Amino acid sequence: MSIGELLGGRDGLRITDPRQTSVSVHAYLRDLIISGVLPPDTQLKQAELARVLAVSRTPLREAFRMLQEEGLISAEPNQRSRVVGLDADELDSLYAARVTLEALGARLTAGALTRDEARSATAAFREMERTYRAGDMASWTVAHRSFHRLLVGRCGTTVLRTINSYAEQSERYVRIDQAQHRTDFPARQREHQAIFDAVRDGDADAATAAMAAHLAGTARRVVDGHAPGHGTPCVDAAMELLVPSGPGSAGRSAPTG
Repeated sequence: MSIGELLGGRDGLRITDPRQTSVSVHAYLRDLIISGVLPPDTQLKQAELARVLAVSRTPLREAFRMLQEEGLISAEPNQRSRVVGLDADELDSLYAARVTLEALGARLTAGALTRDEARSATAAFREMERTYRAGDMASWTVAHRSFHRLLVGRCGTTVLRTINSYAEQSERYVRIDQAQHRTDFPARQREHQAIFDAVRDGDADAATAAMAAHLAGTARRVVDGHAPGHGTPCVDAAMELLVPSGPGSAGRSAPTG
């Protein structure tokens, strides 16, 4: 199927600032990949995309470079690329890093939220509820990212920058988890509430465990759905470091998401 056919009926690319054309193209293509409109193994030909999106090759090449850095497309000869499929090993290592860093962030932030930050987290939580039920996943992603960022905010600029990068790389897997477990949204929100409660109340141990288990659950569900039996050894090792009871007992029985 051609790119034009895959994009049929969808809103076209909108460029409000010609100086930011490559950024706009990157954001547009990224959303198409993360949402599954451009499924794994879709061939992306620069000539075809330039024609369909009505842009020149120069900003398209820059957008491709950014997508390659994010691991969303592969680099192939003859100005062609393809959408990369899910790699269980990469997902496992990515989420192991997220589990470790965001659990650290939650621990450092526990008891340190300002009133304004607590109100902002509450507003983000409610926005997640509203946008999910409205089916506005782009806005849900913004609210979800803001919620998580507020609850790890005391980890320092360098670590926070890395956390944000890993979170962006994980959006595709979060969407997959949501698609595969459509009735689980209330359970995921309870996990978000538990993390927020622990951070706000200054319970560092509970904040660490809740954040770690929440992220580990997403990784385990997506890997189990994509590659049954593969397991998540890196995530399990991270959980053992953070929750010494380990993935075989409390680490497994804790809330996941």
